[in-house]
Amino acid sequence: MKILVLNGSPRPQGSTSGMIKAFKEGAKIKGHEVNVIDVCKKKIAGCLACEYCHGKGHGVCIQKDDMQEVYMRLSECEMLVIASPIYYHGVSGQLKCVLDRFYSAAYPTKPARLQKVAMILSSGDAKMYDGAMFSYQGDFLDYLGLEDMGVFTAHGAENYSQKTLERLRAFGESL
Repeated sequence: MKILVLNGSPRPQGSTSGMIKAFKEGAKIKGHEVNVIDVCKKKIAGCLACEYCHGKGHGVCIQKDDMQEVYMRLSECEMLVIASPIYYHGVSGQLKCVLDRFYSAAYPTKPARLQKVAMILSSGDAKMYDGAMFSYQGDFLDYLGLEDMGVFTAHGAENYSQKTLERLRAFGESL
């Protein structure tokens, strides 16, 4: 299976990156192809709400930036993993821009191969996930109709714990 991980963390050695690495190791053991896009290293603008993609563009965004790589990988993948630290109860701003740009990628229907979704979230507090969970449920499970493969959270000291990393490695191996 082809898996696309969108890493919304600006910290290359942060807890989100460690959690992604553990997941990727497990998935690769089972022969899955895992591509990670570090969205914070990309030049991706927010959605302009111009509606070009829903009109003349026929599902293609008018903006030509690094989002083109995300669109290409998204069209090839069967599973999407959204990974982010929590900032103000939601995903990072850089990742939010990417997710908003799904507006064109999901028109008139979701990418044909994409069937599954999971989320990996890192936070300093266990009560910070509501905004990210609202988006996950509404945008990916309800609107796109993707199969829920799970939400994996860690907060505080859990972020760097072996237990958390083993749980994510096992999740990758379970696919």
